Amino acid sequence: MAERTTRWELKRVYDEPSEADGVRVLVDRLWPRGVSKAEAHIDEHATGAAPSTELREWYGHDPERFDEFAKRYRAELDTSGAAGALAEKYADAPLVTLVIGARDVEHSQGKVLLERLRRQH
Repeated sequence: MAERTTRWELKRVYDEPSEADGVRVLVDRLWPRGVSKAEAHIDEHATGAAPSTELREWYGHDPERFDEFAKRYRAELDTSGAAGALAEKYADAPLVTLVIGARDVEHSQGKVLLERLRRQH
């Protein structure tokens, strides 16, 4: 029997939700401003998979700090086991879309977490 693999994607919460998103998991510690829960169509708010408040505040979405942020965030994910827990929880889901509020997707925690989850498969 073939092993089933979850496909992981990343999307901003401010982008239009779609049924094609599969399971939508918000991976921000705080709920994004200006978006209601009904509008967001979030299936889970996985605050445990988000960077710590201290790390988030230190980073401040400064692209020059991204490499160090990513290193520290990966260490937090290793310590908490949050990425593994998400991978296990959604192992049978064909598609999971990580949802974030950040404007700069390329320099976000979502990008780091997405890479981690994709490597686990």
